[in-house]
Amino acid sequence: MKIKSKNKAILFLVASAFFFALMLVFVRLSGDLPTFQKMFFRNFIAAVIAGIILIRNKTSIKPQSNKNLPYLIMRTLFGLVGVFCNFYAVDHLLLSDASILNKMSPFFVIIFSYFILKEKPSVVQMLAVVIAFVGALFVIKPSFQNADLVASLIGFAGGMLAGIAYACLRKCTMGGEHSTYVVFFFSFVSTLILLPLTIIYYEPMSLYQLCMLLLAGFSAAGGQFMITLAYKNAPSKEISVYDFSQIIFSAFFGFVIFEQVPDVYSVIGYVIIVMMAVLSFIYSNNLLWFKRKE
Repeated sequence: MKIKSKNKAILFLVASAFFFALMLVFVRLSGDLPTFQKMFFRNFIAAVIAGIILIRNKTSIKPQSNKNLPYLIMRTLFGLVGVFCNFYAVDHLLLSDASILNKMSPFFVIIFSYFILKEKPSVVQMLAVVIAFVGALFVIKPSFQNADLVASLIGFAGGMLAGIAYACLRKCTMGGEHSTYVVFFFSFVSTLILLPLTIIYYEPMSLYQLCMLLLAGFSAAGGQFMITLAYKNAPSKEISVYDFSQIIFSAFFGFVIFEQVPDVYSVIGYVIIVMMAVLSFIYSNNLLWFKRKE
């Protein structure tokens, strides 16, 4: 039986969320290694896989247009620092907390799309953003008694930077860049930037740690290509909400592997943020009664 494109896209996106959650598990299991070292393996493996695909498809390693180059660079720089923040949060917070803070990125996409893509957000979208930020406060729990406050703020910053990076990514694909090339550019340039930092801060690894980082790299590559296939089969606005399934996977892995249980404030934050993601999804797909009446 033939699967509809939208259903395939949903399956690919859920698979992507699973792989990214798995990546976070392997990053945490790799232990007390420099964040630059962890990031290097994540991006190096993705660059190799994307490069092989480009060669097999005989795709040029040059941008389709020089106009896209500034946005490719911005996507890489903001994305790279965003990954650093995410990895730092993973090492210091509950897996589910780090994951939900990183998933603030779709709300930041709404904000930065106004500046980068000249797309004016609606009142409903901005309301969803504001309430999602309130949900993030429940996860961050801003107070001097919170020993993880700095890590939470860094994780939140990672979501913001990822949002800028995704807005730039969208600008590139709208400008004609192939999604596999964007993955390659980001992974390859990031690897070059991380190489000297990895050498400077390098710490010897056990065979176990090396295996964990390799598995993190392969999981990240799997997540990137699954999300590429997802958005190839359906528009972002029709399926993006399913990306939040990563929170479920992260909470499950955190409980089973690390015996992590989020507190009630974090759970309230999760619910608020996911509800706002669902509201944005429904609004974008013209499913609200008052929007259909407009």
